[in-house]
Amino acid sequence: MLSRRTAWIFGIGVVLSLLIGIYCLISFWPEAWNFSGERNEEITRPLSDEKWAVAVRVIDGDTIELEDGERVRYVGVNAPESVDPRRRVECFGKEASAFNKALVEGKKVRLERDVSDRDTYGRLLRFVFLEDGIFVNEVLVREGYAYASPYAPDISMEGFFRKAESDARKNERGLWREDTCNGKK
Repeated sequence: MLSRRTAWIFGIGVVLSLLIGIYCLISFWPEAWNFSGERNEEITRPLSDEKWAVAVRVIDGDTIELEDGERVRYVGVNAPESVDPRRRVECFGKEASAFNKALVEGKKVRLERDVSDRDTYGRLLRFVFLEDGIFVNEVLVREGYAYASPYAPDISMEGFFRKAESDARKNERGLWREDTCNGKK
């Protein structure tokens, strides 16, 4: 049988362990539950301002056009330029555009708003998901076709995109490969 003092110390230890465990769970749970699969290409989270549409045309690596004519700019990411007439085509811009086209063109997508509705060019700002749940914004960054590029106030996924970019860089995918751009524009 434990002495009263030993039982008291043991009880405090158990309570502290539980509190630390709860703190860790709360702190790290959102990233843990958003990942699925080895490559973490899918994310599931509460929906806000959800809309389904068909992506009829890919404009470049981070912008699409919907069947109703609306243009959508992916939130939190920035693909190298490939079509802006005021700028030169950036390294890996054509590849990013082609990858985005293969990923979404002609497919039904789910659009989810972060904070802002539109950018200064009138494009919808959205997170884009395929019907099978693949998170397009994240896949572009994780596979090295776009940079993590959060702009306030739309920063709810900043850490998630930074982690995906770090993974692409570490594994030298896409624009992070030495024989492509090595991360430079």
